[in-house]
Amino acid sequence: MADILIQGVSVLTMEGSEDIIENGDILIKGDRIAALGPYGSVSTEEQAKRVIDGSGKIAMPGFVNCHTHAAMTMLRSYADDMPLMEWLSEKIWPVEDKLEPEDIYWGTMLCCLEMIKSGTTTFADMYFIMDQVALAVEKSGLRACLSRGLIGNGPNAGLALEENINFFKEWNDGAGGRIKVMFGPHAPYTCPPEYLKQVIELAGKYGAGLHIHVAETKSEVEQINASYGRTPVGHLDSVGLFELPVLAAHCVHLDNADIEILARNNVGVAHCPESNMKLASGAAPVAGLLEAGVCVGLGTDGAASNNNLDMLEEMRSAAMLQKVNTGDPTVMPAFTALRTATANGARVLGLAGEIGMLKTGMKADLILINKHRPHFCPQHNLIANLVYAGHSTDVDTVIVDGKILMENRRVLTIDEEEVMREAQIRADRLVG
Repeated sequence: MADILIQGVSVLTMEGSEDIIENGDILIKGDRIAALGPYGSVSTEEQAKRVIDGSGKIAMPGFVNCHTHAAMTMLRSYADDMPLMEWLSEKIWPVEDKLEPEDIYWGTMLCCLEMIKSGTTTFADMYFIMDQVALAVEKSGLRACLSRGLIGNGPNAGLALEENINFFKEWNDGAGGRIKVMFGPHAPYTCPPEYLKQVIELAGKYGAGLHIHVAETKSEVEQINASYGRTPVGHLDSVGLFELPVLAAHCVHLDNADIEILARNNVGVAHCPESNMKLASGAAPVAGLLEAGVCVGLGTDGAASNNNLDMLEEMRSAAMLQKVNTGDPTVMPAFTALRTATANGARVLGLAGEIGMLKTGMKADLILINKHRPHFCPQHNLIANLVYAGHSTDVDTVIVDGKILMENRRVLTIDEEEVMREAQIRADRLVG
């Protein structure tokens, strides 16, 4: 007997822009999609433990947030309207020095709560005290790729690397397989070449990927060029970083040679348009990256620089930013934007074939979106409505690994009031 049968729903598989089953059924057994097809074709109500009425709703893969710093929800709206390096050095880093393990846990729980409420089912995180992040992921029911942020020119560089190793040993494939662990060299300007080579060697030894910030600002490009005579991408290529699977966050300031290097090495890019706009970092050349064959996923960055974790809003910003930046309204059409938030994100995180599409045999990570809303009417084009008109509050139900995390907008795995109360108490202490 199946666990869940969703009936009469508009199924957006994400295999192609035309692959929509207008009145479909989805059958879930355990953590997998057992079958999907037109209404009445996959099962009967008697063959499922639970039947969900999908009429008036869209079923689609959950959103994949390819780059964030979960616990930085604690610093949402604490420091705004500042340049990146000033924001980091004068506001963010001094407060982060005060963070205790429980602060990380409750900040991450707040992040998980916000992501569930807005339809994100998988996220990639780079931070510290990562066992607390993993515990929050385990509790919330989400899927995550986690890495310990590594500052190679800091006093705790060696200790941080040891922590990343221990974190990998303890948590990789943890939470019932929902957690994958990566290594997290912060950026080329905080990790000298010899340290990067250490990280590369260890990540290769453990079969882990790398998560790193790359070419986020013009000042970074100037600094790396002054130090090594190369662009950040060229520099990382020269030290061998791209010999392993790499998730490169931001990639705002690239030249054509950089894009060719990223494409040749199958580097996955996490595009964070709202953070890049808010910090005036610039507009990443996403159209050029996609044209060159680079896989581009979508990320929010941390809530301290966004200031929310809403992937519907993020993909709308991504599409609009590319159009205005190139002067071409045909660049990054709605389906392309939606792929960055779903199927592309899965590829960037090395999870293609498991998540990011709705197909028989893939993980049952999906969301139901209520389309019976004024801003979805009239329904000329389902995908355009989602990208250009959808709200995070349209997300009705969230399922990860075949388990319902939210239904009728009620989160089942997290006590919302407790999380917000604990987060506020700790935020007040940190900045008081």
